Amino acid sequence: MQPPRDTHDAIDILAPEPRRQAVIDWDVHHGNGTQQAFWDRDDVLTISIHHDNNYPQDSGGHDERGVDAGFGYNLNIPLPAGSGIGAYRATLQEVVIPALERYRPELIVVACGFDASAMDPLGCMLLNSRSYAQMTQALMKAAERLCAGRLVMIHEGGYSEGYVPFCGHAVIQTLCGSQIAAVDPMNDEIARWGQQSLQDHQSPWIDKAAALVKSIR
Repeated sequence: MQPPRDTHDAIDILAPEPRRQAVIDWDVHHGNGTQQAFWDRDDVLTISIHHDNNYPQDSGGHDERGVDAGFGYNLNIPLPAGSGIGAYRATLQEVVIPALERYRPELIVVACGFDASAMDPLGCMLLNSRSYAQMTQALMKAAERLCAGRLVMIHEGGYSEGYVPFCGHAVIQTLCGSQIAAVDPMNDEIARWGQQSLQDHQSPWIDKAAALVKSIR
């Protein structure tokens, strides 16, 4: 059997304590390595938000839910190309946070890729750096409620050399509660682009993932 791809997060998570962990991968590509690593386990909840059928193709559908004890503890949230600030906000509010609240992990790990940004040459999504700060803030609040603030961010993808630093700084600034800002000249412009609100054609993708949350215990 070949080892799963992209297993560096999985190796970090394979530790004796804590016993219940959640991994959220918001890299634009499907987090297949983490999914494979915990496919039959219920002590790690894996959640992947990604561009539907981007890479690897034919991977990361709603129907990939785990097996045996792990059934229901692998949650994929594929989104259509062009999903932006509204779609990702709804995904966190309607799927990710409720899943965490049902599972009540002792640790939350984020595979923190920045290739869902609007400036990424390999992605098709529309996030700005402020979006990453807002998503980080939402998970920090969830971690405070659920697991004494235990939240780990691990940097993954992001291929815009000019824009990744703004996204990374936004996450770090939020984690630290710092007032030192790196002014992103594209933040407001990206936010004003069309299709940034949640679109009618995006809602069914999120609703389908939200329906799977009830199987988490």
